[in-house]
Amino acid sequence: MQRSISELADLLKTRKVSSAELTNDCLARIEQLNPALNAFITITADSALAQAKEADEEIRRGRWRGPLHGIPLGLKDLIDTAEVLTTAASALFKDRVPKQDADVVSRLKAAGAVMIGKQNLHEFAYGGSSIVSYYGDVRNPWNVEQITGGSSGGSAAAVAAGLCYGAIGTDTAGSIREPAALCGVVGLKPTYGAVSVRGVIPLSPSLDHIGPIARTVGDAAIIFRAIVDGGQVDGFDGFKFPTPGVENKLLRIGVPRKFFYEDLDPEVESSVDEALSVLQALGHESREIDFPVPQDRTLQSGEAYAYHAEFVRDSPELYQPETLRRIRSGENISSSDILRCREELQQSRRGIEKIFEKIDVLVTPTTPIPAPLIADLKKDPNSLRPCEILLLRNTRPANVWGLPAISLPCGFTNAGLPIGLQIIGAHWAEATVLQLAYEYEQATTWHKREPTLSGT
Repeated sequence: MQRSISELADLLKTRKVSSAELTNDCLARIEQLNPALNAFITITADSALAQAKEADEEIRRGRWRGPLHGIPLGLKDLIDTAEVLTTAASALFKDRVPKQDADVVSRLKAAGAVMIGKQNLHEFAYGGSSIVSYYGDVRNPWNVEQITGGSSGGSAAAVAAGLCYGAIGTDTAGSIREPAALCGVVGLKPTYGAVSVRGVIPLSPSLDHIGPIARTVGDAAIIFRAIVDGGQVDGFDGFKFPTPGVENKLLRIGVPRKFFYEDLDPEVESSVDEALSVLQALGHESREIDFPVPQDRTLQSGEAYAYHAEFVRDSPELYQPETLRRIRSGENISSSDILRCREELQQSRRGIEKIFEKIDVLVTPTTPIPAPLIADLKKDPNSLRPCEILLLRNTRPANVWGLPAISLPCGFTNAGLPIGLQIIGAHWAEATVLQLAYEYEQATTWHKREPTLSGT
């Protein structure tokens, strides 16, 4: 079983393993498995090895920077990296090389992390399947015939297959949590504004979030601590993972059966109900709760078109046809419409706070269905967008509300496909979300399973 970041941090600090060893191991796995998965667009082997060598030397001199020092991580390929190709998985940006790092990259480098490469995604993050990309389909490590979800599909696939120890994704409607669920890993979307988006190619600035994808809740927390802007995140500076069952804060769990639990795949429904039973057995109170869920997509469509309007006018042929169609769906949304939607968004974010006067967290399935087959979605292109909207149904509301939310494994289908559990907390309550996720993870063994993909 692949070691966690926290385990490796101790080994690196005490020089029982080296960053160079970890980085070479990841590069070897990328060489072996990336042809089957197509998770990486750009592999920065030389610079990664140089960063690893520098980390080892700093640690040797007693200058250990913390638990990410020397750890190989990947980046979704719409996050700017100085002097490294950043394409957004589009022919439009196939030669784009930024001059500066995104804020999140600067924070990771300051923490001593090793940047091992840029990961494939759904073109311009405008979709939930990662099979619309100039660089080809991303494939699921649990079954390469299945989608990874998206838009951070390459990041989730890479973490699940052990090509890196964690990754940074973006999430506008579920693009961290949905692929994390479908690939059997952990994905955390923080509170809106908790992590800087400067230097990240936008989809919808009012809804865009940045967060970690990792193998365990603990690893996600370590990465989050390194990238969070801090200050507002409730109790996170002093947050320590609880010992399950030992004087933990008991939480009030809201179960929104209406909307979030409707039309579920039977195996998803069974796994999530069992997960709720586990949480209750840990002493947490569970109650059903009902409230309106926003579903309008006008703001996302309008903001996406506003960013792309000039590119669409000048170079429409450089987009994948489906991406171009989605972008053009916002063409007739006026500036006044966008302003109105932004005002409604703020009202929705203020309104949702009342729900958390009665409960501490919401618990839902991450996706209503497991990962579909790539061939089925390509056979009938008209089925792609409705399928993606269904996959993102349960994750999107947390983006509208700006709430922190995590997905973690809670089961597998009979066909061996992962199932995800979503925990949503109040604004700036990442510590509460992580506490419950960690307790559940420690009480189960789903996170210990690994795909058995072999190289091509």
